[in-house]
Amino acid sequence: MSAYRLPHDLAGEQQRLALMSALLDTVERVTIDRLGVGPGWRCLELGSGNGSIARILAQLVGPTGHVVASDIDLSFMAGLERPNLEVRRIDVLQDEMEEGAYDLVAARALLHHLPGRKTALERMINAVKPGGAFLSIEPDMLPATVVEPDSMRLFWQAWLGWSAESGIDYTIGRRVPAWLDSLGLRGVGGEGHSAHFCGGSDWARYWVSTLRELAPSLLKSGFITTPMLDDCYAHFEDPHYWTSLITFTATWGRKPA
Repeated sequence: MSAYRLPHDLAGEQQRLALMSALLDTVERVTIDRLGVGPGWRCLELGSGNGSIARILAQLVGPTGHVVASDIDLSFMAGLERPNLEVRRIDVLQDEMEEGAYDLVAARALLHHLPGRKTALERMINAVKPGGAFLSIEPDMLPATVVEPDSMRLFWQAWLGWSAESGIDYTIGRRVPAWLDSLGLRGVGGEGHSAHFCGGSDWARYWVSTLRELAPSLLKSGFITTPMLDDCYAHFEDPHYWTSLITFTATWGRKPA
């Protein structure tokens, strides 16, 4: 996990994570409610980032429940203190997690950054107790392969080339349901959320923030040039430019009782 391309010490990362929370927390909350999270549940969230989902879980499980919010960098969860909420540093590929201990284990936008993704998935599922639920939310950038105009489609093709070379899998969202099925979970289901947005919107700001943080790496790779980045920024400032780039797929299942 040390090779994560968006570590917390990058300039603007806290603001980018805040935007991600604003854009995706309501989507994730729908699935959390569908799984029936409620009073007394024990929950583990991996890759908690700024802790926004952990706060929601802590509210749902109440004083008789317990939530563990974890990440490899806890700096953005400073002050996340509630009697039923524990902040813990966990590297999902290396650190021990209690086996069969949690009613819910959840992770968002984590697996696509990891080597050994299926191993990480197995380790997370091992922490789910019999009858408990697992929730994964991961991206699938299939929409980006057909965007217009041509310059933007070429940009995102280059982005996907850079991502693959960097060990980031932006197609993983579509494969997680079959993985959960192969690992023996029951009642596996999946649902995708694809935002259509215009330049100047929160989604556009999120992408510009991400691209600016990664610009040095993108340019160094040779996949993307400065004119390509400038063209992308210009489109994302245009309120009349509309596009859809990514599907966040929520996938869930339950461990047999």
